[in-house]
Amino acid sequence: MMWCKIVFNLQIHCMSTANSGDISGDSTENVIFLHGFLSSSAFWTETVFPNISETTKHNYRLIAVDLLGFGRSPKPRDCLYTLRDHLEMIEKSAITPYELKSFHLVAHSMGCIIALALAAKYSKCVKSITLIAPPYFPSSEEGSSLMALEKLAGKTLWPPLLFGSSFMSWYEHLGRCVCLLVCRNHRTWERILKLLTRRRDVHFMVKDLTRHTHHSAWHTMHNVICGGAKSMDDFLETLSECKVKLCVVQGDRDYVVPVECSNNIRTKVPSAEIDIISNTDHCSVVIGRERDFTQYLEQRWTH
Repeated sequence: MMWCKIVFNLQIHCMSTANSGDISGDSTENVIFLHGFLSSSAFWTETVFPNISETTKHNYRLIAVDLLGFGRSPKPRDCLYTLRDHLEMIEKSAITPYELKSFHLVAHSMGCIIALALAAKYSKCVKSITLIAPPYFPSSEEGSSLMALEKLAGKTLWPPLLFGSSFMSWYEHLGRCVCLLVCRNHRTWERILKLLTRRRDVHFMVKDLTRHTHHSAWHTMHNVICGGAKSMDDFLETLSECKVKLCVVQGDRDYVVPVECSNNIRTKVPSAEIDIISNTDHCSVVIGRERDFTQYLEQRWTH
């Protein structure tokens, strides 16, 4: 069989460990990876993909997506980056052309919202869902969208990811100025950083922080993270009714997404498997324990 590492950006790149074969074969298992806010497919290709076992390489096709407006994906100025826009991009880039009849989903942070929306739409095709630090807030009188904005984009300076979300959400004009100065000239800043640190390359997480536009980040924050929060109850109910296998992983020191979010999922999906990893935060739940996390995923795909 053929193992593929596919990253969706302006083009589709396929890398295989097999010499030949049909990558669209029905016997191949498919896994779609979705990254979080101010991130890219590198979150997976630099952590999980290098640690995949030989057995999985020969039986699974791994698809890592650069979500619309992030990483190397297109960043159209006339797009509002709604949940529907992100879903359509994944459908047009992966599900339709590769005729995916079944697939597993793995998502981190903001990507969890998109993953749940995708899974609810293709509930008969999804074999399993693994959510890492999902921003889920049950419906309340205050409203899920408002709660998500307050919890995930509160005015704070630390940690950096939370500060970035806050800055993009509350200070639109300042955020636009920063993006014009930094994001538009990200290659120049990366060269300067290489000279200052005397390193050949810049860490992928640092690169990802500038691989977007103000338009794509601001609208995604409000239309997906906040706007999508009000639909998550419906998504989870659909998946619970369809008995889709759902696993949730989060670090007990996550200061970006409250740990209560993972525990809240069990109220909607009692069968969900919740794993709170000690001494890890929003990113170190994956980064720093790549091998253990990859083995965890492989076990969930096969059981």
